[in-house]
Amino acid sequence: MMDQTLALAKVFGYLSLMTLGGGIAAYPELTRLAVDVHGWLTLPQLDYLYGVGQAAPGPNLTIVSIGAVTAGLPGAVAVLLAFVGPPALLALIVGRLWTRLREKPWFVAAQRGLMPVSIGLLLAGCLTFAKGAVTERVTYLITGVAFVVVLRTRINPALMVLAGAAAGVLAFGRL
Repeated sequence: MMDQTLALAKVFGYLSLMTLGGGIAAYPELTRLAVDVHGWLTLPQLDYLYGVGQAAPGPNLTIVSIGAVTAGLPGAVAVLLAFVGPPALLALIVGRLWTRLREKPWFVAAQRGLMPVSIGLLLAGCLTFAKGAVTERVTYLITGVAFVVVLRTRINPALMVLAGAAAGVLAFGRL
């Protein structure tokens, strides 16, 4: 179990530093490592956990459950600390440097270069998530409607989550 806990800490420490653009940006790599490399979960299990985390208020920390499933409480603690610790430390360091460097031309250029990278990582995460979740005509329809509504309106995303859940219950008849 100690080997699994250490492997979890390494994977999620690495993933925590890749999450430019939010957690979904690391989803392709999370899928590769948790499903393909280590076999901690199947793709449907990972999609389910991630989807539940997206529907819950606050940050999506359901990834901690990967640690719990794999190595119990020590695994959950290792994932939590590895996923939150490195970016918190990096944010502290960058925050202190930010005020000193924000007027430097190279710093402004780096910021502008990171924006499209963040968007690309976000899109890659969304597409990877969709591969496992969008598998039937109904799920394609729900995805398409949600995409169009989000692009064309200013509807609160929380309402879209609720509408998606309702559409899933109606389409699949499961309560």
